[in-house]
Amino acid sequence: MSFKLLGLSEPLLKAISKKGYETPSPIQAKAIPPVLEGKDVLASAQTGTGKTAGFTLPLLHLLSENPKEKYRPIRALILTPTRELAAQVYANVKEYSEFLNLRSAVIFGGVNQKPQVATIKQGIDVLVATPGRLLDLESQGALSLKRVEIFVLDEADRMLDMGFLRDIERVMKLMPDKRQNLMFSATFSKDIKKLAYTILNNPVQVEATPENTAVEVIQQKVHRVAKGKKTGLIIKLISEGNWKQVLVFSRTKHGANKLTKNMISAGITAAAIHGNKSQGARTKALAGFKNGSVRVLVATDIAARGLDIPLLPHVINYELPNISEDYVHRIGRTGRAGASGEAISLVSADETSYLRSIEKLINMKIDVEIIEGFEPDPNASTEPIKQGQNRNQGRGRSSNSKSNSRNSGSYNKSANRNKSSNRRRSDNRN
Repeated sequence: MSFKLLGLSEPLLKAISKKGYETPSPIQAKAIPPVLEGKDVLASAQTGTGKTAGFTLPLLHLLSENPKEKYRPIRALILTPTRELAAQVYANVKEYSEFLNLRSAVIFGGVNQKPQVATIKQGIDVLVATPGRLLDLESQGALSLKRVEIFVLDEADRMLDMGFLRDIERVMKLMPDKRQNLMFSATFSKDIKKLAYTILNNPVQVEATPENTAVEVIQQKVHRVAKGKKTGLIIKLISEGNWKQVLVFSRTKHGANKLTKNMISAGITAAAIHGNKSQGARTKALAGFKNGSVRVLVATDIAARGLDIPLLPHVINYELPNISEDYVHRIGRTGRAGASGEAISLVSADETSYLRSIEKLINMKIDVEIIEGFEPDPNASTEPIKQGQNRNQGRGRSSNSKSNSRNSGSYNKSANRNKSSNRRRSDNRN
């Protein structure tokens, strides 16, 4: 199948050709037609399979079919959970709309709002935004969502898991009731699907890959290791393997900073990226990682979505996430666009239950290897560290919430957990 057969306009086909795209990915082939028909869509696809183009291309097509020449109200809103993802989606919108008479903008926290406001005042058709900054500017009267025709929730499950439920509800009240709604993500839990059906109207559901499964081209491996030996092991793996580009996930901001310092002390160029870093520092760290001046990028889960790094060969889970779906998003940073990749997890005794939950989710047993000198502690407890003991410091949850609340099957628990997510929201608002 070609993009032309999907019904996209000539200007879009020209932009696609310029990007070097020849045939649509499975998610694009399945999602673009119903979006072009004006239907609501609930789409699930692995990270790196082209799902951003799956909604931006038909969205741009629909807007260009009915252009607004003079005053340009915001006609399409794309909401994302993180600044990095917002910037990535905006870049794609700009590229795909190169030959269209459409204007777009991106807004997120952590930077001066004045240039963002000035761009919006000039008139735009497409706005890409994080929730906090969007609501701030709307409350200031700097923008209006009363003319929105298409609303997109990108990484919808992450938006809700990060505590953006109330913000999403506020945003929806600012838009017309009659609009097209699109929800795209790599994973959808049963509870998230229930909520999705309160937002979408008779949606078409499309899936490009089996739900919640890891990308097949990614080689996954577990290194069982004593907790206190993790730093030494990760330095050994990177140094002896001579790995040049490695994305490492830490569970907490403090842990990311500490590991980064240890890497640098060992002669490995490294940088940390998380919610406490300024937008300038995050942009600089990511740029250095992409151009090769930084070998290792240590990130918390805020970076699990939206990091567009072509051909990233290695992802390491320094600590396993306590939410199984996050594992899928983490390792999805590698193995993108059909390329091979390796995902390694360093697992200590207290992460045993997390590993079991992940293997159950992806329906596979991950190969285990023990490296001499870094053996696991046979006397260590397999009980996970409780909340409030730095286990979920970087996830913005209160110390008395249960680590397995998302997997409990209770929507009410999920909603309650959102109340303790102010730190998450402030990442986009400040």
